[in-house]
Amino acid sequence: MGENLHPILRGLIPLLDGIANTMGKNCEVVLHQIAKSKKSIVAISNGHVSGRTVDSPMLDVGIQALGEEEVAENIINYSNKTVNGKILKSSTMFIKDEDNKIIGALCINIDISEFVVAHKVLDEFIQPDIKREISFDSLSNNINDVLNNVVEDTLNSYGKPVAYMNKDEKVVIVRKLDEQGAFLIKGAIDHVAKILCVSRYTVYNYLDEIRMDS
Repeated sequence: MGENLHPILRGLIPLLDGIANTMGKNCEVVLHQIAKSKKSIVAISNGHVSGRTVDSPMLDVGIQALGEEEVAENIINYSNKTVNGKILKSSTMFIKDEDNKIIGALCINIDISEFVVAHKVLDEFIQPDIKREISFDSLSNNINDVLNNVVEDTLNSYGKPVAYMNKDEKVVIVRKLDEQGAFLIKGAIDHVAKILCVSRYTVYNYLDEIRMDS
C-alpha cells in the first residue's frame, strides 16, 4: 500500500471485503485514489467481476463525472458493461477530505448478467407470441446511430449477455445482422467485432460460414 495514501482512504479499505462478502461473489467493490497524477485502484474485492487489480485505472464513467475541476456528484444505480460483455449495475460514490476536496471514490459493480438472462426467459414465457420487427425508417437518419440501434436491438432481442454467448450463438447474431443489411454500413464489421468481443477476422469467418450455408 502506498505511503502517500490519504488516511481517510486507508480507513475505508477494511469495508470492501465486508460489503463484497455481504453481497456475494458477483459484487465487486473498488476503492480509487484520485489525485492530479493518479486516478487508480488502491484496493479491490471480487476483482474477477471486471478483471481489474490494484493500480488499474479508473473507468471512463468516473473520470468523466469528475470533469476538469474534479467536482462531481455521486452516480447511483447506472448501467455499465465490462470489456468482455458482462452487464453491471453500478454506483460510484466520491470521497472528500476535510477541505471538501475529492480524494477518492468507492465503486460498487454488481454483475447482473444472469438476471438479464432470467428476465428474458420469464418475458418470453409470459408473452410468447410477441414479435418485434426492426424498421430502418423508424431509426435515426445518422448512419452511425442506425448501426448502433440495429446491433443493440438485435442483441436485446436475443436476450443473452455477450459474456455468456458461445460461438454458435454469436454466429446467430451475425446472421440476424446480415439479414437486416447491417454489414452494408461502413465500419459495421469493426463495430460488431467489438460488441461481440471477437476479432474483425472472426466476424468475416462467421459471414463466410453463414453464406456457405445459404
